[in-house]
Amino acid sequence: MAKSISPPLDRNNRLWCLAAMLACSLSLLRLIPGWLAIALLVAQFASVAITWRRPAPAVLRLLLTAGIIGLVLSAYGFRQGRDTASAVLLAMLMIKPIELHTVRDARSLVGFGLFALFAAFLLDQGPLTLALALPAAALAYASCARLADAEIGMSSAGTSWKNIVAVLGLFALAAPLTLAGFWLFPRLASPLWGVPDVAKAKVGISDRMAPGDWVDLLSDDTPAFRVRFTGPIPSRESLYWRGLVMWDFDGRAWTQPDWPRGLLPARFVSTAQPVRYEITLEPTDKLWLFALDLPQGAPEGTLLAQDLTLYAQRPVSSLQAYNMTSAAPSQFESELDSRERYAATRLPPGYNPRTRELARQWRNEGDDDDAIVQRALAMYHAKFSYSLAAPPLGRNSVDEFLFDTKIGYCEHFSSSFTFLMRAAGIPARVVTGYVGGYRNPIGDYWLVRQSDAHAWSEVWLPGRGWTRVDPTASVAPERVFLRSAGAAGGPGGGTFGDLFNVGDWMRRSWNDFVLGFDAARQLSLLSRFGLHDADTGTLVIVFAVVSGLLLVLVALLQLRDRGPRPDPLLRAWARFTARLARAHLRKLPHEPARSYARRVAALLPSQREEVLSLSHRFAAARYARSGLDDEARRALVVSLRAFRVLAERRH
Repeated sequence: MAKSISPPLDRNNRLWCLAAMLACSLSLLRLIPGWLAIALLVAQFASVAITWRRPAPAVLRLLLTAGIIGLVLSAYGFRQGRDTASAVLLAMLMIKPIELHTVRDARSLVGFGLFALFAAFLLDQGPLTLALALPAAALAYASCARLADAEIGMSSAGTSWKNIVAVLGLFALAAPLTLAGFWLFPRLASPLWGVPDVAKAKVGISDRMAPGDWVDLLSDDTPAFRVRFTGPIPSRESLYWRGLVMWDFDGRAWTQPDWPRGLLPARFVSTAQPVRYEITLEPTDKLWLFALDLPQGAPEGTLLAQDLTLYAQRPVSSLQAYNMTSAAPSQFESELDSRERYAATRLPPGYNPRTRELARQWRNEGDDDDAIVQRALAMYHAKFSYSLAAPPLGRNSVDEFLFDTKIGYCEHFSSSFTFLMRAAGIPARVVTGYVGGYRNPIGDYWLVRQSDAHAWSEVWLPGRGWTRVDPTASVAPERVFLRSAGAAGGPGGGTFGDLFNVGDWMRRSWNDFVLGFDAARQLSLLSRFGLHDADTGTLVIVFAVVSGLLLVLVALLQLRDRGPRPDPLLRAWARFTARLARAHLRKLPHEPARSYARRVAALLPSQREEVLSLSHRFAAARYARSGLDDEARRALVVSLRAFRVLAERRH
């Protein structure tokens, strides 16, 4: 069998396919590092320019492929994960035009581009990804239609818009089935794909805090979570969003032990009015959640540890919404057992001797715990300054910060203050989380960003228990309470601020109605139709029934829209010639109607006049300028349908 050869690709179809490929790559380009996106675009334009007139040598293709894959892997630290795999796929797509010469190559390129769209949704399910994916998919399918025409030798001139309209029509037919799958398909506890997302760590609060670790975090304005209060809103000065509690210090970094998770939550007394709110947390791939200081309980499916750290059952790999109730404490764990006291006063030996001596001096001067706390805050206020450009610290980081540099941000202040309190014999611990937030007037909710990350201290004082102390606020209260407030009209103010408010409100609405559509909301939707407490089997049956009905409806629409119905006269003539063919009087493909009738009439003398009359009237109806009126056409159709070859001829 001869091997089929794909026809060469003309200029117009090449441009269409390249445009489709570039449109499909936009969703992924925005999700990779900016410098890498620029490098891939340069590689794409280079591969197009090199091969525009002639194929590239195999050695050049091999070198370009190896170089671009090595660049991507180095950008992600040669680690596995969805980020790395998606970036490699994008890189291969961007240099695929180096092989673009025939229609088969073009079809392969467009299909590869559709895989890039799928990969983008593995990394981000936001509205912008969907907004970029839909026109890209339409352009890709329209390009496939042009390639199909080119493969059979049909000209694509003037069909571009028709192809796009046809693709949009197919999208409209698929939309009901898509919505049925979204609303009715059983929600899965874990994603279908099994590739771990470990190539690129999510930005956010980590379980380790050391001076200097948060520089990038405090400069990142991406959302951490959004909050909607359902009652009175507390003052901005009390918006401390509690995350992790750090007990252990190794001389450099603060970390969290495991033992608080196995104990019941500590009790606290509050005389303040409880605050109720809903948090929608962005994916972090971490276990801990955030709550307003102090949470009064844990939502269903979460764990509240002894130190009131809130944990999810599994890493937060997708958007998670939960309702909370919090209250400001008047007394928080008034009794401290020996284990907690030891954990809250322990210091590593051999570190920060000058700080230990300062604490000993204050204690020897007769100051009680509360006086030492106030004396330390006064020292910070008088001698220290806030800056993200803090110099690096060495082995005795607390000594160097308190006595030498005296400049830093919340990590430096909370770490040094907690160490100083412990050196003075006061139980103390570090709490990390967020502070403040920006209220979006559109939608009336609060946005807390990664740049609102904060660390403060808790000291245990007799009669009061654990008490929040924020040394950063004594140095730079504007950084703690005013930065996140934002100017009028959103961060930046003015028109851009208003655009920010609208854009973030749209993203929040998308999160609520699309990404936040979980199993509970699915059951709530079905309960309106009488399906209460539907299990997985019931959902599968409902989905199958609804999908089947929609498929039948789509099939009926397709059958109805197959095109104009055949002319009844042509159908009657086809039946007339078919009856004659069964009597061995087959019409030749090139034979006109009257010539065919004369040949048949010579062989059917008893039906000669009838055959000639029918053919003459048919030719007049089809080809004569005057033709036949409607009544004559209907009469001819009836006559053609009634014609039968005599029995002796059939036998």
